Amino acid sequence: MPIDLKNFEARLLEEKARLFSQSEAAADARKAPQLDQQSVGRLSRQDALQQQAMANAQEQLRRRDLGRIERALVRIEAGGYGECLECGEEIAEARLEIDPMAELCRDCRR
Repeated sequence: MPIDLKNFEARLLEEKARLFSQSEAAADARKAPQLDQQSVGRLSRQDALQQQAMANAQEQLRRRDLGRIERALVRIEAGGYGECLECGEEIAEARLEIDPMAELCRDCRR
């Protein structure tokens, strides 16, 4: 039985919208902290810099996933969604249910 491409496409588009929303909401956290060196202690500056670094790392992960989503949507459009990019075998539907962005089958993922 063929996989339900519309279902996977809808899930991918939902995730894409969610990631964009999170990215926009976290935009301020990624900006360089503006601290008054006279009124803010060293630990507060370190904390602000650490929070900025964590926000930037989370943004990198979102961008990675957005790229994976775009590639999955292209594969849906081209008719290759659900095929392993490494060996060409079918990716198990259960794997796609867990990760609709999956590009590799279980064996090639190892």
